[in-house]
Amino acid sequence: MSTDDSIFYLGKDHLTARIALQLARGELNTGLAEETLKRMKASSQLVAEIVAKNEPVYGINTGFGPLCTTQISKEATLTLQENIIKSHSVGVGNPISEELALLMLVLKVHALAKGYSGISITTFERILWFLKNQIAPIVPEQGSLGASGDLAPLAHLFLPLLGLGEVIYNGKRQSTKKVYKEFCLEPITLKPKEGLALINGTQFIGAHAVEVIDRLKNCLDHADIIGALMLEAVQGSAKPFYPELHQLRPFKGNQHVAGRIKSFVEGSKILSSHKDCNRVQDPYSLRCIPQVHGASRNAWLHLKELLEVELNSVTDNPVLIDENLTISGGNFHGQPLAMALDYATLAASELGNISDRRVYLSLEGKYAGVPKLLLTDTGINSGYMILQYTTAALASENKGLCFPASADSIPSSLGQEDHVSMGSISGRKALQVIQNVERILSIEMLSAAQAFDFRGTLRSSIFLEKVHKVVREKIAFAKADRVFSKDIEKAHQLLQERALIAVYQQCVTEKSLQETDLFQNEFQTM
Repeated sequence: MSTDDSIFYLGKDHLTARIALQLARGELNTGLAEETLKRMKASSQLVAEIVAKNEPVYGINTGFGPLCTTQISKEATLTLQENIIKSHSVGVGNPISEELALLMLVLKVHALAKGYSGISITTFERILWFLKNQIAPIVPEQGSLGASGDLAPLAHLFLPLLGLGEVIYNGKRQSTKKVYKEFCLEPITLKPKEGLALINGTQFIGAHAVEVIDRLKNCLDHADIIGALMLEAVQGSAKPFYPELHQLRPFKGNQHVAGRIKSFVEGSKILSSHKDCNRVQDPYSLRCIPQVHGASRNAWLHLKELLEVELNSVTDNPVLIDENLTISGGNFHGQPLAMALDYATLAASELGNISDRRVYLSLEGKYAGVPKLLLTDTGINSGYMILQYTTAALASENKGLCFPASADSIPSSLGQEDHVSMGSISGRKALQVIQNVERILSIEMLSAAQAFDFRGTLRSSIFLEKVHKVVREKIAFAKADRVFSKDIEKAHQLLQERALIAVYQQCVTEKSLQETDLFQNEFQTM
């Protein structure tokens, strides 16, 4: 970031997932450094010189894909750029969220500001206008192969530059023409290469990866907290979280999670009350939390590291290096993120799998004081039985979504684009799985809180007592059957609002919880 933390200088400052979200949400302003502006102008001038020379350069004065050998006249180069936006707008399916569309704009303007794309300042400023006014283009979710860039989604993203397509503005879906009229604006005319610069790139995949990083981290943080609450509720052992064990197998994620869980239960009277019990060991879903949650943490970290490279890269084509070198290469190929997103999808799914197992454990009635199905009066009441059916259904659905999209490739463009990443599908599937995991964790939150209540007068740690209190402020203890779907939605809202993480941060500030410093910077920053 620049010295002024309120401004992010596009094309110059280092973009991260956190900053991208702040920009998309209008929480941070953008700027252009003088050297960035000079570099962009020089790149745009270079395109003008290529057109004037009339020497064939892909995408500037030639056709696209299999038409790359068809040279276009000087007079038709502007029509060429407009036509590519229109012809590539072939997306289908539901629109992506407003936030994803705005993230795509953020990622694209940062890449364009690097100064290797030949974009004019006029076109660049119009794109920024959409972002600054929180006007999100309508982008269908399906149609990208994730190579030659996210062609179809990006074409839809930039139809509004031409006065075409639709946008969401002030919460309403409306035509671009109507919004332009309200602001007294006219569509712009794309200059040579600009259409290709706009639609070549990995911004659809990248935007999904940003959302995955944010939402999967939220799941990971909640899984540790909720898992610790369940551990206390069923009187599990703290020994599997001792550092002495994890130093013998020092994976970063495992050590980080073990340190967190150990700190969460520190000072618990529940823990000390059963230190001499005859239970030799806990089931894997409790005992192996560091190994399973930790492996998912490692996958998250891998995606985060790759994403930061991608967010600060130039991914269009051709790339204008200088007046002597223009390269038609493959920086638009989505494989680096596609594979990592498939890995993250599996990591999220496993988080749901182990959470479902802990929900099941809480229902068995095997643990002292915790009744079967989490109600004392069963028979007439089914208790929490069917909530686990839902976690099982969601976990099973996730397994079907874990087949890696990046394992597939179907040739296109008459064989010119003969290997593609399918990374757009990787990103979409990752968010589907994460959405299911959020629901699974919400149900574990309910089950853990209910089981925790049966610990009676025994107190847990200050932190977990506060966590339990926050849940109970929204969701009452269940004495009998009720419409549990309402409870699930309330728990899901707590998870989305990150209420339990706020408790964690409060306890760290008050020093009633010792924050683990084991890889804290890597796993807790975005």
